[in-house]
Amino acid sequence: MTDREPFRTRIKVRHYELDTLGHLNHAVYHSYGEVARLELLEAAGALHGMGKVASVLLETNVVFRRELRAGDVVDVTCDVKFGSGKTFKMDSNIIKLDGTLAAEITCTLGLMDLEIRKLVADPRAAFEAAGADLKVLSTSE
Repeated sequence: MTDREPFRTRIKVRHYELDTLGHLNHAVYHSYGEVARLELLEAAGALHGMGKVASVLLETNVVFRRELRAGDVVDVTCDVKFGSGKTFKMDSNIIKLDGTLAAEITCTLGLMDLEIRKLVADPRAAFEAAGADLKVLSTSE
């Protein structure tokens, strides 16, 4: 494993994303994770040009640590962890600029063959075959 930092993207909390208590709505945390996942895939060259294969979200979980309010600016990290099966993990942290961890997001994804509607057997190899930069996708590469 390398000591590289995971991919990051910056997001400002907008007032219309708040719940009635003035906190970031719980569903928006998932949206922030999705923004980071798409930005990471684009930076790695894995968002377009994958042919008839696309990433699919299979499971997501958020652990809420600290509240976020309108005007807060956060960095959302994203890092891929490949295993040996058809799925892989994408972990994200939502971190305030002062370093406070606001939320942890864990996701399970797969790469789906869009013609046969089945997950590909080795997503890491499929990313690599499509020319994706694995060093951008994962700090463990």
